[in-house]
Amino acid sequence: MKKAILGISAYYHDSAAALLLDGEIVAAAQEERFTRKKHDSSFPISACRYVLQETGIDFKDLSAVAFYDKPFLKFERLLETYHAFAPSGFTSFLSAMPVWIKEKLFMRRLLSEHLSELGDSRKVPVFYPEHHLSHAASAFYPSPFEDAAIVTVDGVGEWATTTISKGHGKNIEILKELQFPHSIGLLYSAFTYYTGFTVNSGEYKLMGLAPYGNPDAQRTHDFKNKIVTELVDIRKDGSVVLNMDYFDYATGLKMVNEAKWEKLFGIPRRPAESDISQAYMDMALAIQQVTEDVVMRLVCTARQLTGSKNLVLAGGVALNCVANGKILRAGIFDGMWIQPAAGDAGGAVGAAYAVWYIRDGNERHLNGDADAMSGSYLGPEFSDKDVYRTLQKYDAKAAYYDDFSRLTADVAARLAEGNVVGWLQGRMEFGPRALGGRSILGDARNPEMQKKLNLKIKYREGFRPFAPSVLEEDIGDYFDIDRESPYMLLVAPIREDKKIPLPENYHDKPLYERLYFLRSDMPAITHIDYSARIQSVSRKTNPRYWDLINEFKRQTGYGVIVNTSFNVRGEPIVCTPEDAYRCFMRTEMDYLVLGNYVLDKKDQPALAEKGDWRSEFKLD
Repeated sequence: MKKAILGISAYYHDSAAALLLDGEIVAAAQEERFTRKKHDSSFPISACRYVLQETGIDFKDLSAVAFYDKPFLKFERLLETYHAFAPSGFTSFLSAMPVWIKEKLFMRRLLSEHLSELGDSRKVPVFYPEHHLSHAASAFYPSPFEDAAIVTVDGVGEWATTTISKGHGKNIEILKELQFPHSIGLLYSAFTYYTGFTVNSGEYKLMGLAPYGNPDAQRTHDFKNKIVTELVDIRKDGSVVLNMDYFDYATGLKMVNEAKWEKLFGIPRRPAESDISQAYMDMALAIQQVTEDVVMRLVCTARQLTGSKNLVLAGGVALNCVANGKILRAGIFDGMWIQPAAGDAGGAVGAAYAVWYIRDGNERHLNGDADAMSGSYLGPEFSDKDVYRTLQKYDAKAAYYDDFSRLTADVAARLAEGNVVGWLQGRMEFGPRALGGRSILGDARNPEMQKKLNLKIKYREGFRPFAPSVLEEDIGDYFDIDRESPYMLLVAPIREDKKIPLPENYHDKPLYERLYFLRSDMPAITHIDYSARIQSVSRKTNPRYWDLINEFKRQTGYGVIVNTSFNVRGEPIVCTPEDAYRCFMRTEMDYLVLGNYVLDKKDQPALAEKGDWRSEFKLD
């Protein structure tokens, strides 16, 4: 019988489950996709049931369960932190301790109770790799490298906030570690908070806002100087020491001391949902540049310590695709791979891998140049019969195509006409990015597409950029990058011959005047600094999506389209055909493709709903 290991991340942020079968990752999913609660931190019971059902494994037949961190170490860190900062933090202590003593301190019992819902948990051993070891394992073991430098960077695990490790064969050796409260991830989150976004979900907005900052403005330089002289001491090796007088996250109930920050920077914290002035754009650029500097120093240190020509990354900061692009273009490493579920969800994969390779000592076998993530298409898949049941439930009208090439021809034509298309095909993606399994698509050449998608489809901030999906074979025709980018985790410039020169005094113009200036012949995916967050599409891992883009290229001459996640603001990415249909009907999308079915919005009956559906999802 094959050995099966269930990996779990839970209780803190982005719960998920993953299943390894004889060392191969065969299924993984985040709990939020089933519960429809974004960043759901509850025990991933639905995700666990899915990965077991997908593989036909009974819970009692598991060889092990792996939980992605060590709760007792985390509790130790909380106690020692409160003691070190006492009497500061007493309010936070009173708030946190009852929850820890009642629930999280007794994690073994809590886990056992939840696992018993899946089957008899008494005979299945449970292992607890450390948080950053889980991250490191998620980065190294699925990578295509025999050896690699491993860098993990996030907010905090138990004690560690950053690690540098060496991976070789089946082994991982942690070489250096930075400990709480000093954390580049928490520093970035503090600026996420101060610029008016939500911590643990709005960091990518801060990254997207940064290019609107004026790199030549004195204010930007002043902000950056104050960060590196007052807030953080950055060492040559990339380690950081934060000035905790300015931060409240260690013992308080918020990220920063707002009075001290306002005195330092001369602007108050931006209220959520308020207009964004140029000062906050400049602040976003300043912290992005500081973060890039720290990350670059870390990877240079990793190169020196490990001697490896390859780099793998995980942890929430590894989702900063702008910094990733800078690492790539620096040429420090020959090979570079980033775990597509780099945040806590991916810890479920890493924990399972840690048990398989480190605890059980199994040998590791590479699959040529391919990674082991199967394009990150590891979630549920739905048949035409499943789709038909959804259509029947809502009395929806759809055209069925028994020839997929006819479907791609018709959908490509609708895209070229300026329509927005919802697209649900094959297995759901694992991780935060939609990669052509659960996507909303548009024409990258259309100058109105970004505005339409942001304001009428996604109902989100108008400044937010969109990503291109490009045929893997054609990536160099559009972008200045020399390799594939399958997981949308690298930002690169568009090619020089695609750019339209900026007018004089461009940075002095208002935000939306700058945003809607046509910067290239692909305006919907060209960010304000001529960059794009690229997804290269492989015929091997997603043949249907590849076929659609290839047909769009045949019709238009462009092998690139807009790809954004299939959801509205505050909603998890859709999982089922029913999720997709409801999102389609609640927005101004024009067409919906569910497997072999195509739906035209004009043909659909009104969706019967009570109240305002926007109240269903909390804005992130």
